[in-house]
Amino acid sequence: MVLICLALSAWFYIKGTARLWRASTLGAGVGTWEAGSFASGWIVLVIALVSPLHELGDELFSAHMVQHELLISVSAPLLVLGRPLIPFLWALPLDWRRTAGGWSRSRVVNTLWRRSSTPAVAFALHALALWTWHMPRLYQATLTSELIHALQHTCFLLTAILFWWTIFNARGGQVRRGAAVFYLFATLLQTGALGALLTFSPTLWYPAYAATAARWGITPLEDQQLGGLIMWIPGSLAYIAAALAIFAHWLRESERRSLRREQAMLGVRALVLSLLGPALVAASRLTPM
Repeated sequence: MVLICLALSAWFYIKGTARLWRASTLGAGVGTWEAGSFASGWIVLVIALVSPLHELGDELFSAHMVQHELLISVSAPLLVLGRPLIPFLWALPLDWRRTAGGWSRSRVVNTLWRRSSTPAVAFALHALALWTWHMPRLYQATLTSELIHALQHTCFLLTAILFWWTIFNARGGQVRRGAAVFYLFATLLQTGALGALLTFSPTLWYPAYAATAARWGITPLEDQQLGGLIMWIPGSLAYIAAALAIFAHWLRESERRSLRREQAMLGVRALVLSLLGPALVAASRLTPM
């Protein structure tokens, strides 16, 4: 099922992008860099889900954390930057596209999407998924059931995609960009807190790894500490990078607005001088010395 979903997502994106570009021009609707972002995110998804890393995650908690960070912090933002919804829609037949467009404009769908795609809701859903699935009883169930394991990864990926979508689409001015930066750092703090708890815990959270970690030359507690560090430090880099990029873009826009205001003031001053200059010169000549 994982291979089928991966293959279908690649086929829909390629077919939709090709159809869109044939109907218009190269880069229309979806830019070449956006297509490259989606391709990169898709490759990372393959590495996380169907490479030997997936099997290794059943034996080492640290490997499982690498897998999760690839899904949440690398693949999800790249997929969102690829704007997949546009190619996916263009891959459908014309009648299906019109039907999907009608559904998307319906009152119920608009209401649900508007309420679920706010940064606060996306942050809460993503945090809930992370903390819930790392509870010992539920996490250990993923190691004995492929269905529960797939459900865990689906929750991580979908909530991460929703979260990154709200971050990258914060184009509503300074307030929304400020909110995006705030929720990025809030996510960094809550994921870092979970990683720190795993790193400094003196007890083993997931006894299922007790029998497998030793085969790789480390104790189960060392494996847990390494996994916690992976979530805590490398896992934070994506949020820091995104926050800095949004803040830098925010500053550049502020500088451009300031420059436009200065140019406008200079233009007004020049216009006033051009209109009043002759009158001022004439008045100075008439003024008695």
